Amino acid sequence: MPIPEHVLALREKVGTDLLWLPGASAYVLREGSRGPQVLLVRRSDNGRWTPITGICDPGEEPDVTAQREALEEACVEIEVERLIAVSSLIPMEYPNGDRAQYLDHAFRCRWVSGEARVGDEESTDVQWFEVDGLPDLQPRFYRQLDLALSEDRPVLFGKEQRER
Repeated sequence: MPIPEHVLALREKVGTDLLWLPGASAYVLREGSRGPQVLLVRRSDNGRWTPITGICDPGEEPDVTAQREALEEACVEIEVERLIAVSSLIPMEYPNGDRAQYLDHAFRCRWVSGEARVGDEESTDVQWFEVDGLPDLQPRFYRQLDLALSEDRPVLFGKEQRER
């Protein structure tokens, strides 16, 4: 996975120390012939299916990050409809020793245009999935997708997410 330039600049100063980084997850939905579909990408670093995710650029609002990442990773234009969850993810360590912890802002998004396809080296596949035929996902992605599919749920914050 390519490391954003601003993170590389920080790494020159702090080495592998823990970085606190804001990020966004986009649950891109559209109506399919059998009901709602969600757009997922298969990550090139671990082969797992996920919603579109990314790190905010300096000064970039998380909803703008979601739109930018959707275009970069899956070649689709989206409209961010609403915030569904905010959570502090567990700290992680990458194979090179870099450590990071992300504040994830998850959004329900609507597909506007574009043929979904791999747009950069961060993914090996991009597909629309019926919500009743999803691949294996991490538990938080199932919880957040449930929120994205509902019309009347309040925003879920970190502690509430961990308890569910």
